Amino acid sequence: MGSLAAWGWLLLGQGFFWRTDQRLPSGHARVEPDTWPRVAVVVPARDEAEVLPRSLPSLLVQDYPGEAEILLVDDGSTDGTGKLAEELALRYGGLPLTVTSPGEPEPGWTGKLWALRHGIALARARGSDACTSDPRISDMEGSDACTSDPRSSARGPEFLLLTDADIAHEPDSLRRLVEAALAHDLDLVSQMARLRVASVWERLVVPAFVYFFAQLYPFRWINRPRPRATAAAGGCVLLRTETAERARVPESIRQAVIDDVSLARAVRRSGGRIWLGLAERVDSVRPYPHLADLWRMISRSAYAQLRHNPLLLAGTVAGLAVVYLAPPVAVAAGLLGGDTVAGWAGGLAWAVMAGTYLPMLRYYRQPLWLAPTLPLTALLYLFMTVDSAVQHYRGRGAAWKGRTYARPEAAPDR
Repeated sequence: MGSLAAWGWLLLGQGFFWRTDQRLPSGHARVEPDTWPRVAVVVPARDEAEVLPRSLPSLLVQDYPGEAEILLVDDGSTDGTGKLAEELALRYGGLPLTVTSPGEPEPGWTGKLWALRHGIALARARGSDACTSDPRISDMEGSDACTSDPRSSARGPEFLLLTDADIAHEPDSLRRLVEAALAHDLDLVSQMARLRVASVWERLVVPAFVYFFAQLYPFRWINRPRPRATAAAGGCVLLRTETAERARVPESIRQAVIDDVSLARAVRRSGGRIWLGLAERVDSVRPYPHLADLWRMISRSAYAQLRHNPLLLAGTVAGLAVVYLAPPVAVAAGLLGGDTVAGWAGGLAWAVMAGTYLPMLRYYRQPLWLAPTLPLTALLYLFMTVDSAVQHYRGRGAAWKGRTYARPEAAPDR
């Protein structure tokens, strides 16, 4: 009965998290082509040669009517990421690209935020120096690879598009993001990229990953004029430059492993307006073909999400058990043990659970018969979360691409 009551609340009282209708708001701004704001696209990349051919060209060919440039920050790659990016820029043309490398992160910084710091600083410097990059020139040693270009201006970028190296954008993605920000006076516009769903394990785990995220951070609550939750999706974030300066990002969140949520909170604290929704034209091309790949992706930050608090971990495990695992157990008890009341209550809770999962399966174009398997996926998430805590206490928490952040809490503002 406790699980049924919980699902009654989740169905109606948790911001209708299970609905998938929070999509990029249409832009109605009347902006002449010569007044479109300047945008710097900052792409942090570490050992991304596998996915870059499917993602970077989509940025190079953006159909954006204003000034825009791409700054790919090579964060200590060993697989030729920077050189490949230059080759792709020469092959596809389009927006000017600069490849730059900041060196190893200073103590107290995560790699991604260190890369974003360097890219954002370079974008501002280019604006002040009235210069832009040439797609044939790179800055692999950290020097100012900058040449005069008639399209550049003395002002810095008004917007920053922070996008991961595994994210592919439709040609009108940047334009639509800027339109939404201008039309609705938003300081941060973020879309949760549609993750790849191809393998058996991706089908089982990926839609649930987004479903659980939306349950924790209901998009409707985030997008309200008086928000009740704050979050962003780090793969695609359009941010006003002046808001970044006011919120002191990325410096104020330099240790954050869950950088997207930390970024959104910093923006909100500075008075910024935030919007988050599901993407229709932004996709992640990174494959997670095996359970081990998905396990690493989720467990590296699961305990950080719980602020490394054992009490929150215990509460999360108990909550997953009551909400997701109890219904099938109650059904089994009803069928095998003759407990009719438990069986009916568990069956109804399971039906509500599966029903709330259907919109996410439709969004990911997956068969609807997967809906009743959500308890199995929740059990996997429970194990991943516990493993995340175990790895943290073993000093291997938040390990990613050869780096480990043992205590990845966000640094306090100074």
